[in-house]
Amino acid sequence: MTTYASNAFASARTPRIFCIGRNYADHIAEMGHGEAQAAVVFMKPIGALVASGQPLPLPTDQGEVHYEAELVVELGTGGRHITADAAAAHIAGLGLGLDLTLRSLQKELIATGEPWEKSKGFDCSAPLGPLRAFDTAMDLEALEFRLEVNGELRQHGRTQMMLVGIRELIVQLSAHWELLPGDLIYTGTPEGVGEVRPGDRLELHSDALPGASWQVTAAE
Repeated sequence: MTTYASNAFASARTPRIFCIGRNYADHIAEMGHGEAQAAVVFMKPIGALVASGQPLPLPTDQGEVHYEAELVVELGTGGRHITADAAAAHIAGLGLGLDLTLRSLQKELIATGEPWEKSKGFDCSAPLGPLRAFDTAMDLEALEFRLEVNGELRQHGRTQMMLVGIRELIVQLSAHWELLPGDLIYTGTPEGVGEVRPGDRLELHSDALPGASWQVTAAE
């Protein structure tokens, strides 16, 4: 497996972090959102990234923080109106990451119709592990990943269960934005999300992708 330290930790190489919400039916059900609809798109700032092995500081004064394990795509080339047949050629690497969420605040924002950014885009809310260089022999619809919290399995994701697959996500995003080299796409989380607290250890695993881990601390 050829891996590399993600370009994500130099802001010049990571223009944007696109995140996809409501992309697994089982997660939609566990959150009580009813029928599966179109996936939600939101963004996180560059300051949300935390490399594997670094301390992961969490805010402790804004209610529960929840983990959401996700497969992450890094683009090598960009463009507008990318077709499904061409989408895979734009991928540079694949890895594992976390979309951390201030859950109580998110529920308040949803109730009032406000954007999610305050609950999703806080500092250190997008931990990201090393990336595996992508090659077209990899089956984008047959990747799996797991999250363990303090050694206990909490989430198990499979890309074939995505409501919108990786290629189609690239197609849809490129219909609204000109995608750029280095852009990251957090592709959504399966069921099993839950609260994370200072002192917890989060570990991401996959048979096809490099693992990652973080020790959670309290933000100062």
